Amino acid sequence: MGLAEVQNDLLAEGLNRIQREVDSVFDAFLPVPDDTRARLVEAMRYASIGGGKRVRPLLLVSTAELFGVDRTAALRAGAAVEAIHVYSLIHDDLPCMDDDDMRHGKPTLHRAFDEATAVLAGDALHALAFEILADRDTSSDPFTRSELIATLGQASGMGGMAGGQMMDMVADEEGVDYDLHTITRLQQLKTGALLAASVEMGAILGKVPHEGRAHLRAYSRDIGLAFQIADDLLDVTGDEEKAGKALRKDDKQGKQTFVTLMGVDKAREQARVLVEQAIGHLGGHGEEANMLRALARFIVERDR
Repeated sequence: MGLAEVQNDLLAEGLNRIQREVDSVFDAFLPVPDDTRARLVEAMRYASIGGGKRVRPLLLVSTAELFGVDRTAALRAGAAVEAIHVYSLIHDDLPCMDDDDMRHGKPTLHRAFDEATAVLAGDALHALAFEILADRDTSSDPFTRSELIATLGQASGMGGMAGGQMMDMVADEEGVDYDLHTITRLQQLKTGALLAASVEMGAILGKVPHEGRAHLRAYSRDIGLAFQIADDLLDVTGDEEKAGKALRKDDKQGKQTFVTLMGVDKAREQARVLVEQAIGHLGGHGEEANMLRALARFIVERDR
């Protein structure tokens, strides 16, 4: 069996395991109360359990394991990142944003429940993320907890995901034409920031000093851009049934993407180059970094 096959098997096993584990963390944190909050918690569970690839938690756990971090602690931090990601998807799907009907092969939260419940479920998942990170069971070191919270907060707000989303909305609503440099910046914030935070937080749990994380930041920067290019390619060439959501939306909306600016072939080649660069940044690690290498390749080879 060649290296590619070994890494594919490793990745398949890793994705299956992380999906089960993250579901278990959410299940433990989200018992349905016996009062009128039940609808809110049921909606949070609907959105967070049993869906998604869990790439961000797997990035965090795999990075943390490079430095001998307890898997349970890393899983809690990974679930915190995933809570932010899920909240962002709930809000993105709302009629006031992207107005989507399907997510992960099932009705979006506001379709399954209602818009007000969807807003509150997103708000509550956002709060849950920081509740998890502030808990001593995630780390007994208050400085580590503080840095985890700061990192995720920065990646989620105006300097990260929300800022990138705003740039995207302005382009849609006002017909602003972004060049490739600006599209790259937009996606580094909207998509790349949470991916980068996942890797950074794994290293924080491992107590790696800031200057010792430079190669990991370079890795996450490259996979973040590759991830978005792959998403843009999927929107053009993907299968809606496999994706579990509506595709071809970017073209219908006249949205500028890596594909519209570069073309399919050049975008696909750029994604491959970024992945190889990302893997190159892990040259100082041995087989213990194979999951991170496999994840980088998965980003451009996935079909959903």
